[in-house]
Amino acid sequence: MPKYYFDIYGVRGGRRDEAGEELPNNEAAWREATRAAGELLKDIDGKFRPGEDWVPEVTDEHRKPLYTINISAKESK
Repeated sequence: MPKYYFDIYGVRGGRRDEAGEELPNNEAAWREATRAAGELLKDIDGKFRPGEDWVPEVTDEHRKPLYTINISAKESK
């Protein structure tokens, strides 16, 4: 089964997934990425501020980027 990595980049550094996860295919990796992005937003508890960006990225077993989700906040003027 292929291995996928789920890294998160942003203004506070980020988190590199060192373990990865075995999933059946790219579609399953996309579903896991969107689930994880939803959890990230759910758990922010006021920590995400205007001007910040969080970028979850899915890479394959060779660390080739497959999917990127951009989460951005900006203050309307």
